[in-house]
Amino acid sequence: MRCAIVHYHELALKGRNRDYFEQRLVRNIQFALQGLGITRVENLRSRIRVILPPEADGAVVSERLARVCGIANFSLARAVPLNLAEPNLEELNAAIIEELRLKSFSTFRVTAKRADKRLPLTSMDVERMVGAAVHERTGKPVSLKDPDLTIYIELLSKDVYFSADKIQGPGGMPVGVSGTIACLISGGIDSPVAAYRMIKRGCRAVFVHFSGRPLVSRASEDKVRELVQTLSAYLYDTRLYVIPFGEIQREIVLRTPAPFRVVLYRRMMLRIAEALARKEQCWGLVTGDSLGQVASQTPENLSVVEEAAGLPILRPLIGMDKLEITDEAKRIGTYETSIEPDQDCCKLFTPPHPSTRTRLEELLNVERALDIPRLVQQGLDKAELSDITFPA
Repeated sequence: MRCAIVHYHELALKGRNRDYFEQRLVRNIQFALQGLGITRVENLRSRIRVILPPEADGAVVSERLARVCGIANFSLARAVPLNLAEPNLEELNAAIIEELRLKSFSTFRVTAKRADKRLPLTSMDVERMVGAAVHERTGKPVSLKDPDLTIYIELLSKDVYFSADKIQGPGGMPVGVSGTIACLISGGIDSPVAAYRMIKRGCRAVFVHFSGRPLVSRASEDKVRELVQTLSAYLYDTRLYVIPFGEIQREIVLRTPAPFRVVLYRRMMLRIAEALARKEQCWGLVTGDSLGQVASQTPENLSVVEEAAGLPILRPLIGMDKLEITDEAKRIGTYETSIEPDQDCCKLFTPPHPSTRTRLEELLNVERALDIPRLVQQGLDKAELSDITFPA
């Protein structure tokens, strides 16, 4: 029998709520694997077993499981029956040696875990017996410190599972256990990473993108849809609001001093995003701010921008530098899309010398020139909604 054995770490610490978190993880695995003919995902307590039908593509299964938040690691394994009363490892040894015929390696080690302590053989007994059999049949030496190949064995109540690969998952918490947040997303590198870091903590995400349309093309919108589609592999289904923001920006430019434009843009974005977030029953707003990275992200300007919102502002990248953010973008698959050129609305009408230490009292006085409720409603009235699912 082919299967995937899934392990998690953080969920095991949840005490009385553990069952809820495990059930959510099982449900998310079912969502991630839909369309592959997989019907059995079983919670075995401390691990999850996914029964793979003969037609299931192991590479596709691995690719999808590697994006399920809450999974610490998993392996594509084969099962051999196990008799608790009279454990006999001959069938296991034969199956492992048959599997290793397709592998190229010079040294190996065996790592066993015994989930059922009623088994008279200890984990070390199994490691020694299987290791001896593999060495005898292949002639390959054992290396406990730096082997070319590790054989993983898990002994459960009725079956023993073995594999020669262990694949890392994202870790974190299952999506859906931490409520819903609204993520402001541009076409750049930072905001998709910020959204991912909150998704990994169990949040469902709704996305809000501010486009420079009608003053620029839809290039940034196309990029953002592609980025959200990539992130949907972690979410399974989500929503994207696109706000044509160019006319609102033009009115801000006509009515306010140039140094304050960038801060005023961002305050207006937060107000519109908050209205959409409340509609979607979100408990917070997420931005890709990193402290001091650009003029709008100085401590003073971050504080002034945040004052415009009533919901909590979450900044998961605030202490990260650009290299760290870029590395994570590459790992989650958003980097190549993010670096494609586009026409970002934040670059429209950008003053040559923006204010970097804006005082709230001064800015509130400047904002009196704007009809803020009307501009917010204008953004909401023109919002365009898309539902995005995975698989596409």
